[in-house]
Amino acid sequence: MATDHIRYDVLARDALRGVLRRVLSDAAEHGLPGEHHFYITFLSHGDGVKLSPRLLAQYPEEMTIILQHQFWDLVVTEDRFEVGLSFGGIPERLNVPFAAVTRFLDPSAPFDLRFDVSDALSEEAPAAPAVAAPPPAPAARAVVEPETAETEQEPAKPSDGAEVVRLDRFRKK
Repeated sequence: MATDHIRYDVLARDALRGVLRRVLSDAAEHGLPGEHHFYITFLSHGDGVKLSPRLLAQYPEEMTIILQHQFWDLVVTEDRFEVGLSFGGIPERLNVPFAAVTRFLDPSAPFDLRFDVSDALSEEAPAAPAVAAPPPAPAARAVVEPETAETEQEPAKPSDGAEVVRLDRFRKK
């Protein structure tokens, strides 16, 4: 197999992080449109992640937050986002670099981005603690799973990386 000198995987990952940045920027400026809400999963020990010691003790490896009804002061910059959330009635301020995000899900769309951050961790923070990771996957991929009876009846298949998907599944009938 030929060597990829262009690093398409990195270009695709960065482009998909740009989607995340843009969506969060729009939400910060205009609020969440319609029924949209976001599940954002990130490495709690990732380089540049800022959590209170209480949250870090509670979520030592990975944390998922939901941006829907009760969040405030969402600020988005080129490389990170900051948001205020309440955990057990205690207000907290989170600071999360996009490089630490492992998943972004908007179930109302449905739209799902998953990021393999192992490359980012080795490039940006070589001293970060090791994380048990599933088998290697593409650097980033968009998964569109329409909610139809057809997909609900299909048995779950283990993912071995890339999967060929029939486009007819996504066409309106």
